Amino acid sequence: MEIGVISVRYARALLKSATEQGIEKKVYQEMQTLSQSYLKVPELRFTIDNPMLEKSKKEALLVTAAGGDISPLTKRFISLVLSEDRESTIHFMAASYVTLYRKHNNITRGKLITAVPVTPQIERRMREKVESRTNGTVEFQTEVNPEIIGGYILEYDTYRLDASIQNQLRSILAQLSK
Repeated sequence: MEIGVISVRYARALLKSATEQGIEKKVYQEMQTLSQSYLKVPELRFTIDNPMLEKSKKEALLVTAAGGDISPLTKRFISLVLSEDRESTIHFMAASYVTLYRKHNNITRGKLITAVPVTPQIERRMREKVESRTNGTVEFQTEVNPEIIGGYILEYDTYRLDASIQNQLRSILAQLSK
C-alpha cells in the first residue's frame, strides 16, 4: 500500500475522532509541532525508524516531539501507529492531518515579507485583506528580508504579489537592457 494513502487514512481517522471529542484544534497544534520536529531535527526520523529502539522509547520520543503535554487522543494515536509498525510514516500522517484540518476549516497559509519589521496593525490589515479575498481564516507568517530594500511580498495559496523595490529595480533593468 502507498505511503500517501496510508497517511491520509490515519489522518482522517484522527481528525474524525478529534472532531467528535471537540479537541481537533489541540490535536492540530500537536500535529503541527510533530511535523515541525521532523523538519527541524532530521535525526528524529532515523531514530524512530531504528528497529533496535524499543517501542516505549519511540513513544516517549514522539510524545516529546509532539509537544510533551499532549492530549490523550494523540497519545493513543501514537501508540496505535507504533503497535501497527507504521512509525516510519508518522511524519506523513502528521502533515496529512494538518492539511486536512486546514481544508476542513478553510484555513489559508499566508506570508508577508518586508525589508523591516512591520507593526502589528499593518500585519492585521494585511491578514484582513487576505481573509476577505479567501473568505476564510489566514495563518499569517511575517519574515524580514532586507534584500528586498523596501515594499513587501505577499504570498498565499498560489497567489504572489511582489511589490518590493528589488522587483521594481529588476523590472527597470530588464527594460533598459532591451
